[in-house]
Amino acid sequence: MKVQINPELCQGHGRCYDLAPGLFGADDEGYGQVLGDGTVPPGAGHDAELAAANCPEQAVELLEEG
Repeated sequence: MKVQINPELCQGHGRCYDLAPGLFGADDEGYGQVLGDGTVPPGAGHDAELAAANCPEQAVELLEEG
C-alpha cells in the first residue's frame, strides 16, 4: 500500500501528520506531505487508513500496489 496527498484538496488541517507521523509530515506552510516515497511499512496500515478516514477534505489517498 502507498499513500499520497492530493495537493489540490489539502487545506492544511494537519490531521494526517497528527494521526500518522511516521507516514506524513508538514511542509513549511503547514500542509501535509508524504514522507519518503509513500510506501506504507508493515504494521502501519491502520495509521494510513486512520489518516485517510479523518482527512476532512479527503485529500489523503490510499493506493493498493500490484
